Amino acid sequence: MTTAPLDGVLVADFSRVLAGPLATMTLADLGARVIKVERPGTGDDTRAWGPPFSAHAATYFESVNRNKESLALDLKDPADLARARRLAGRADVVVENFLPGTMDRLGLGYADVSAPNPRVVYASVSGFGSGAGADLPGYDFIVQAVGGLMHVTGEPGGVPTKAGVALVDVLTGKDTVIGILAALRRREVTGSGARLEVSLLSSLQGALANQAAAHLGAGASPSRLGNVHPSIAPYELLACSDGPLAIACGNDGQFARLVAALGRPELAADARFATNPDRVAHRPALRSALEAALRTRPAAHWQTELTRVGVPAGQVNDIAGGIAVAEAAGLDPTIEVYDAAGESHGRQIRPPVTWAPAFAPRRQAPPRLDEHGSALRAWLDTPPS
Repeated sequence: MTTAPLDGVLVADFSRVLAGPLATMTLADLGARVIKVERPGTGDDTRAWGPPFSAHAATYFESVNRNKESLALDLKDPADLARARRLAGRADVVVENFLPGTMDRLGLGYADVSAPNPRVVYASVSGFGSGAGADLPGYDFIVQAVGGLMHVTGEPGGVPTKAGVALVDVLTGKDTVIGILAALRRREVTGSGARLEVSLLSSLQGALANQAAAHLGAGASPSRLGNVHPSIAPYELLACSDGPLAIACGNDGQFARLVAALGRPELAADARFATNPDRVAHRPALRSALEAALRTRPAAHWQTELTRVGVPAGQVNDIAGGIAVAEAAGLDPTIEVYDAAGESHGRQIRPPVTWAPAFAPRRQAPPRLDEHGSALRAWLDTPPS
């Protein structure tokens, strides 16, 4: 096993809920030491976000807080505020997602922290940035609505629909990690830290990808298409005898193999379906022809047959089924985490990147509120040697 890539990096984590904690957990998974600062008594809001609860805590909190140390500090208390400032002064990375301006008022803003600690990488996460949108509430659901994602999600003519997970928070957390890692790399070259700002709205708009490009580059106005792709066909859920099957044909060769497997090879030569633009233009007729064949057998049969001939296809699974698929694919999708006494705290989804050469994975359970507080306060109250 090799050394973890972020071994020796100290992260002061002043974030809570999802985007910031996901970012800092990712850094912790990569070997950084992450000290999570929480409010005394209640801690991170997500400690109370349940059900569901595991045997140890709210599963929401557990999902983004493994491999961290918890330190309860009352930032209205002068002694605790002084400790918070000392922590930020010793950190390589500071992550915070308070309302813009809050950290400045506490003497914990970038100017305050970087003056004695010019190598610090300081990342602020907000809903709508620190300018004219600074006072707007940064909730994932609101950003999905106002940012355009809900407008393109849902059934045609139906109600705009949010994603099934707080996707904007997740994307923002990952964008924050990208920025931090790039800033740490630049620091190796220049010796200087950096000030990073990441907003939920900017992360969402960056993730709109082809949909945003359709608007900016072609003046198109993407709308809700349900499970249909705006530019590819077939690329949707199609009905089999017992339920739907996801089929994705990204090129004409895949389409030819699809219709051959369905016993309808003549469809590949049909002028309505010969090329992808033809198929997109005649999608209703295409769907009718394909489903007439698919409805003769169950989805599992067609998934096997289409996969065999190189046509991407998959049944619609629940989360347990998705984990089972990952296990069958040899991806080892989960890890077991343990508390300080070595007791198992159950399983979690593993970090998604596999490394070679490998480094020893950290498997520390999410901390109890102020679990490490006594030792950390003593450390912060002792001047550096």
